[in-house]
Amino acid sequence: MTAPQTAPYGSWASPISAEQIAAGTVGLGQIELTESAAYWLELRPAEGGRQVVVRRDADGVRDVIGPPFSARTRVHEYGGGAYLVHGEEVIFANFTDQRLYRVRPSGEPALLAPEGSMRYADGEVDARRGRLICIREDHTGGGEPVNAVVAIDLAGGQATVLVRGNDFYASPRLSPDGRQLAWLTWNRPDMPWDHTELWVAPVLDTGRLGPARRVAGADGESVVQPVWSPGGELLFISDRSGWWNLYRPTTGKPKPVVQVEAEFAGPMWRLRPASYAFTGPGQIVCTYSRRGISRLARIDLDREALEDIDTPFNAIGSVRVAGGAAWFIAGSPTISAAVVRLDLKTGRAEIVRKADSVEIDPEYISPAEPVEFPTADDRTAHALFYRPRNPRFRGPAGAKPPLRVVSHGGPTAATTASLRLKIQYYTSRGFAVADVNYGGSTGYGRDYRRRLNGKWGVVDVDDCTHAAVHLARAGEVDGDRLVITGGSAGGYTTLAALTFRDVFAAGASHFGVSDCEALARETHKFESRYLDRLIGPYPRRRDLYVERSPIHHTDRLSCPIIFFQGLDDRIVPPNQAERMVAALREKHLPVAYVAFEGEQHGFRQAANIRRALEAELYFFSKVLGFDLHDAVEPVPIENL
Repeated sequence: MTAPQTAPYGSWASPISAEQIAAGTVGLGQIELTESAAYWLELRPAEGGRQVVVRRDADGVRDVIGPPFSARTRVHEYGGGAYLVHGEEVIFANFTDQRLYRVRPSGEPALLAPEGSMRYADGEVDARRGRLICIREDHTGGGEPVNAVVAIDLAGGQATVLVRGNDFYASPRLSPDGRQLAWLTWNRPDMPWDHTELWVAPVLDTGRLGPARRVAGADGESVVQPVWSPGGELLFISDRSGWWNLYRPTTGKPKPVVQVEAEFAGPMWRLRPASYAFTGPGQIVCTYSRRGISRLARIDLDREALEDIDTPFNAIGSVRVAGGAAWFIAGSPTISAAVVRLDLKTGRAEIVRKADSVEIDPEYISPAEPVEFPTADDRTAHALFYRPRNPRFRGPAGAKPPLRVVSHGGPTAATTASLRLKIQYYTSRGFAVADVNYGGSTGYGRDYRRRLNGKWGVVDVDDCTHAAVHLARAGEVDGDRLVITGGSAGGYTTLAALTFRDVFAAGASHFGVSDCEALARETHKFESRYLDRLIGPYPRRRDLYVERSPIHHTDRLSCPIIFFQGLDDRIVPPNQAERMVAALREKHLPVAYVAFEGEQHGFRQAANIRRALEAELYFFSKVLGFDLHDAVEPVPIENL
């Protein structure tokens, strides 16, 4: 074997290209099953970000919907639950007009919902009454949209409102006999991980609902994922113990099925999450997470026993069961996200569809190493650390690699340890990466998740900076070559860290927030009061919004920043980036701005994904002073 070549960190030749990642990778989501077929969603950057319902059956794998249709709903702007399966028919929300369509195998989509400014999501068919029950978001009034649970007649498309009056609804679930309907609801300023209520009502002969009763959801309790058992018992997940555990209703208060310090659910940013499913009347297959690592397990309801199922995967979601098999989306340290079928009898796992088509020599893969580190106020925070790894190269003697700190979005979200090529893109070129699960992240219990309440722009910034400093002091990375990057809320953390701390040499903000006050005034309904908890009630505590907003403290900026922005983004509008670019330009600091026409919140088009990857690396190479091995399209950098 040839001895590794000595070359500066960051300049190593890598087999992982931005073009491969952008063109050869799809997003996978929402598995649905029937006895004869499996379905899932594919987000395809190579097709302009189109989301396609895919079907696998005995005849093979094929697309259910062709162009120009795209199964993507904009309920809550983040969507989720964009399609459902009923027999051989798929009903889906089409992205461009947000109307409902129905399609059979090898057929063409036919319009179901009437014309109007409506959005639909998270539905299931009430076969007994020939209708679809789903969430509807009504945008016809000109002001804020009105959310409700509605029934849509499958023959004529007429809609009947079943439940209304609260700000938000989710998870309408019909009992197996069709006689009861369960649903979740919540009101602002709560988000669904703060406080939700689970309600149940009888379905009358007229199709209307009888008197409803609240099953769960005391003040401050987050209830998610109600699921009816085959025998008609309603189960759900609640964080009343401090952890999202599985419960069953009993007389008095709900009873935990099993009670462990682990998370059986995550934050409901998107509708129709699925972390457990029934295999029979008293048996469940589920996924749960401890310290950011997921496991698959069985639960015996009669014995109230949890038993792990051995798999190679450490990030698991979208769990469904049919025909003696569990289907889920999963990844591992060496496998990117994939649709997986697990035979529940033999334990054999089959990878049905991988998110990427890039084949990488395992010698180039840097595995995630969980790291706990001290942070502000004598607390402990968490990160996943990736070392530079490339069998063909090593760094100069005595040199340490640069560190790229990643701040995830949400901010109520979490990073996972499964293989992600965008991280390997950097580690294979000589960067170390720290992917930080700062206070406020999910996966570590309710108390850890609530650390961010009232402290957004403080706790997350402390944890990201302390992660970098910890790794530098441990001798793992070069303390003078620390950079930070993040998207959306992670972009805000990035900008706040660069503004309010003097730790990083440069940063990259992808559609990040720079003005918290503008976000509170201009954002969409779902997040319109989110900042009340993260910062304080607005406008009464406007002082905190000004205090935490980088745009008001650009005098404290002293390092280069590159900005990436979708010009059609309605969650974090372009002016959030453009005002910061103007401020850095005025201070004569190095700055670059890469804007994408036709992109919204997050980049879905292959050319733009590639450009963002290459441009960020190019920017860091110029700021940190190393040459790239491969030529990329230059980014205009002002004041460098």
